[in-house]
Amino acid sequence: MSSDHSPVPGPAAPAVDEPDRLVLHARDVRFDWSALDLHWIPDEPFATHVINVLHLLLPEGERWFVEVFKQAVPHITDDELREQVLGFIGQEAVHAEAHAGVLDHMDAHGLDPRPYVEQIAWLFRVVLGDRELSGAREFAWLRMRLAVIAGIEHYTAVLGQWVLDADRLDEAGTDPTMLDLLRWHGAEEVEHRAVAYDLYTHLDGGYPRRALAMGVAAVALASLWVRGVRFLIANDPYLKGRIGGRRPRASWALRDGRRGLVPHLGRLARAVPEYLRRRYHPSHHGSTSQAVAYLAVSPAARAAEAAEQEAARQEGPR
Repeated sequence: MSSDHSPVPGPAAPAVDEPDRLVLHARDVRFDWSALDLHWIPDEPFATHVINVLHLLLPEGERWFVEVFKQAVPHITDDELREQVLGFIGQEAVHAEAHAGVLDHMDAHGLDPRPYVEQIAWLFRVVLGDRELSGAREFAWLRMRLAVIAGIEHYTAVLGQWVLDADRLDEAGTDPTMLDLLRWHGAEEVEHRAVAYDLYTHLDGGYPRRALAMGVAAVALASLWVRGVRFLIANDPYLKGRIGGRRPRASWALRDGRRGLVPHLGRLARAVPEYLRRRYHPSHHGSTSQAVAYLAVSPAARAAEAAEQEAARQEGPR
């Protein structure tokens, strides 16, 4: 039977032996892109660019997350949550820089990502950036942005769980360094998936704001992703706007979703009503144990841990 008719994967059920809340810490990972092909899923330029959009979207978004969370830290009155937020800030800062190397690699291959990235930067720095507000209005704007981040983080956790489960990427011969980047990042998104929601709940928790923010996040992510795919294909020097002599079609996203090469649109659509349930909590979706298991074997994460241990050994006892 053709793989095009594979069943659509649903949300992963949390493992029975899920670990307790983890102490989050940033892993200072490094990736070597010197051998990476521009189409790093062999013979799959469309699927490659669907995922490549994340490299364009995430760095600016995660830098914005960091700045908003830093503004929220002084308002946190729960010590455990503050520790989680600080760990989240460290992880998101590393994520942004890790993806920046892929953008340099695209540029070296003749695909300049800057026009699209500059639009994303404008969105986060101007539209969603700081405003000249004070007092209650300033705090309300902070809470609204935290609600948007909580909605986006639900999506990044869904994507993180997807890539941890995406065996078809291995079968397709996906570049192992890229696959490690995606799974390392995805695992950390699953690992810290509850932090943004818990922070929003701590400082606000209102359902109307949460629902409105998810609507904004879902529409924005969908439109930006479509525009990003179009931009990458139009500017790919090897494709010149066409794949196999044809312009990309929306049906290709459904096809590659069924094949397991990109997130299935049905799964992404279900993320919205999932999040809008009154009793929703991020811990109900995704597997922390699976994320932790991957981080224990990730080549980049293991190298970062070894470097940290070596640096601590050379520093010696204080």
